[in-house]
Amino acid sequence: MHITIGQAYAASEKGGRANNEDSIYPDPETINANQQLFIVCDGVGGASKGEVASAMACELFQTYLTSFSEGDVNSEIINKAIRFTEAHFQEYIINNPSASGMATTLAMVYIGNKGVVVAHVGDSRIYQFRKGQILHQTEDHSLVNSLYKLNTIKKEDMRTHPQRNVILRAIQGSANPTEADVTVLTDIQGGDFLFLCSDGVLEQFDDDELCALFDGTHEPENCKDRIIEKCNGKTKDNFSFYIIPINNVRDNRTVTENIRSFFYSLI
Repeated sequence: MHITIGQAYAASEKGGRANNEDSIYPDPETINANQQLFIVCDGVGGASKGEVASAMACELFQTYLTSFSEGDVNSEIINKAIRFTEAHFQEYIINNPSASGMATTLAMVYIGNKGVVVAHVGDSRIYQFRKGQILHQTEDHSLVNSLYKLNTIKKEDMRTHPQRNVILRAIQGSANPTEADVTVLTDIQGGDFLFLCSDGVLEQFDDDELCALFDGTHEPENCKDRIIEKCNGKTKDNFSFYIIPINNVRDNRTVTENIRSFFYSLI
């Protein structure tokens, strides 16, 4: 499968917080059509350097995954990247005791040869939209989601629940290992959108509003502007996101056949 993406758009803003503990990868100014890896991290810890945790996670993940060249990224490799990140967190915490307790969520998309690999830890979320419909949505590792699944609270109460920011999984040091939920999306078509976001975006947008935004009638840049406009001055948390439009998807066999035909035509 050969997946071609369009111009991706992103933002990472402090919102209603004093500082921005979110981080994204790559820098939006450096993206090109060959970009495979996209990350959104939401740091946890406040004074315990949540901003350090999110920035380190972005850097360490891309270092580990971009050094891997033996086929597609998969669940095993992603969780090895988590072990790699946790080990470096532990070293940082030992050398900087004030950072004890720092942690981060992770939402990651990797455009591979067998599909789109999505992985997440915590409540930063990943969506796949097609013509205003959600084809895939990650499930938050959060207290409110667990309460909802237990029928303790209603879905409409999740966004305003006093413990809505309590997460059940995060990337921390080696003393507190975790695992990512990993899925490979193989039903990918041109016109689809992949959307990664921290929970600050979800303070202002519910699923229905996101579906309306990604219904295929709005340019990706307009979607970016709309999210920033609605979140600025209203969202109490930091807010960060990546919008990745899918331009074209071709079967690898078709690509190989076209190359073979080209060379035959030269004989």
